Amino acid sequence: MTTTEATLPREAGRRRGRMGAGKQLHAGPVTYLVLTVFALVSLAPLVWTAIAASRTDRRLAQTPPPLWFGGNLFKNLEAAWDQAGLGTAMLNSVIVAGTITVSTVLFSTLAGFAFAKLRFRFSGVLLLLTIGTMMIPPQLAVVPLYLWMSDLGWSNQLQTVILPSLVTAFGTFFMRQYLVQALPTELIEAARVDGASSLRIVWHVVFPAARPAMAVLGLLTFVFAWNDFLWPIIALTQQNPTVQVALNSLGTGYVPDQAVIMAGALLGTLPLLVAFLLFGKQIVGGIMQGAIKG
Repeated sequence: MTTTEATLPREAGRRRGRMGAGKQLHAGPVTYLVLTVFALVSLAPLVWTAIAASRTDRRLAQTPPPLWFGGNLFKNLEAAWDQAGLGTAMLNSVIVAGTITVSTVLFSTLAGFAFAKLRFRFSGVLLLLTIGTMMIPPQLAVVPLYLWMSDLGWSNQLQTVILPSLVTAFGTFFMRQYLVQALPTELIEAARVDGASSLRIVWHVVFPAARPAMAVLGLLTFVFAWNDFLWPIIALTQQNPTVQVALNSLGTGYVPDQAVIMAGALLGTLPLLVAFLLFGKQIVGGIMQGAIKG
């Protein structure tokens, strides 16, 4: 067999591979079945919360529990809104979660870029110390943090909740790991050769490359900040609460109304669902764009 004859099957295989690469993959019935099961299991707690919020407390105490919606949803939602003062709490949570999200994404991206691409003394030690803080239980910091905020005169103020979460070790490590692979060092060197300053490199090179990871980190940070309960319940009172602190008041009393509690939990979850519906497509698109570039 000549060399030309031997290469013909190889070239034909490459052409078939290139032709197959452009074809769209189709899911089979088993895939749809598995996805449907996972979707139903994931939605079950939210659906049950909505069902319980539409019933009365007496009906929820009966056996078997209700499996379909009742007619008291709006009544219970109004009761939860008034009893917990959710108007002020929603506004405070938007301020707290929004500020924490923006600052965490910004500072974590800058720190991650520094650890990933810049060379400076003790960078490895500083990175290990940053990762090491993730192993410390947050409960250990409650007492010194509360004393510190009291000395600053910030008791029962939103900055007490915002300041400790302006940047996280997880966000820094997450952005560092992403930028190590997604941001070529040659691109930064080319920008420096063209005379770009460090600030311009960050704005025009680092941020566009890190956009998919920034979107994911922003979503995770917003959800965590919105659902945070331990530190806000210590630092804030019912006169200036976040959503989770306000919802805690619904469980007080000699006989808590479970239907109203579920209605409050539903109200506290709705902003997260709206945020995902509005920005979920952009976030998934950013992730896929980063995967294709990688």
